[in-house]
Amino acid sequence: MSWSTQDIPDLGGTRAVVTGVTGGLGFHTALELARAGAGLTVTARNPRKADDTLARLREELPDVDVEVLSLDLADLADVRRATEELGSRHDRIDVLVNNAGIMIPPYSTTADGFELQIGTNHVGHFAWTAQVWPLLADDARVVSVSSLAHLQAKGIDLRSLTPEGSPRTYRRWVSYAESKLANLSFALELDRRLKSAGKAVVSTAAHPGFARTELQKTGVAMGNPFLGTVVQQVSALASQSAAAGALPSLRAATDPTYTGGEYVGPASLGGTRGAPVIAGMTRWARDEQLARDLWAATEQATGVTFEV
Repeated sequence: MSWSTQDIPDLGGTRAVVTGVTGGLGFHTALELARAGAGLTVTARNPRKADDTLARLREELPDVDVEVLSLDLADLADVRRATEELGSRHDRIDVLVNNAGIMIPPYSTTADGFELQIGTNHVGHFAWTAQVWPLLADDARVVSVSSLAHLQAKGIDLRSLTPEGSPRTYRRWVSYAESKLANLSFALELDRRLKSAGKAVVSTAAHPGFARTELQKTGVAMGNPFLGTVVQQVSALASQSAAAGALPSLRAATDPTYTGGEYVGPASLGGTRGAPVIAGMTRWARDEQLARDLWAATEQATGVTFEV
């Protein structure tokens, strides 16, 4: 049976936190959670874009309960500051959607020396989730947003989580694919640890298929603005809307039949578009030893211990 935003249950009295709302997927994820009654905390790096996003949300939902939290996932000190600020505002989070991400930039590093894609998409979100953890309700939901690109990753080079790994040959698409595999691996390992500990928190993952967002344009544009525009225009012919691309995240975050470990994506055309359903994943995503190694390496890299 097809799933739509009409199937989102009443979220009145809950608090949802969504990272990266200045792009299309994050905006539509936040919008529909708020439409169902959730109070919103949305994160952004860019204050101007954050203000624009707030204006759009209030245009759609004049009475929306929304606040902005400044967060730079590429800076672990800022992640720590943001989690402390969130804790000063709220003592309960019911839905955490880790949506923010970057795509195929030229080689660069985070404030802490990690390659930018693995450092932002995985390392930053790992440290963020670990430090937000004490605020999560007993029955909270955590959604990690991955990508079809994870299908291209042949494992994860854990050297990218060490200082000596930084000078390795940089292949932007490989690094992006590994970072999105890391998102999925993390979500599944978190689910296993939660179930082993007898916790009711639900960890799921989602991917948007091939959705029209600024990510294709801005990611490529970091190396070539003209090519970024061309990619976005070509994408418009083959992709689905950002609103449709947000449906897998929304279902992962709200479907009461999901009990953890689900990976949700579009149903049609090889997972590129369509209604949100359980999606396929690679053997690397299901590799429990790789997930344990990734978890341990990320704890060591960040200095953040993540106990569920």
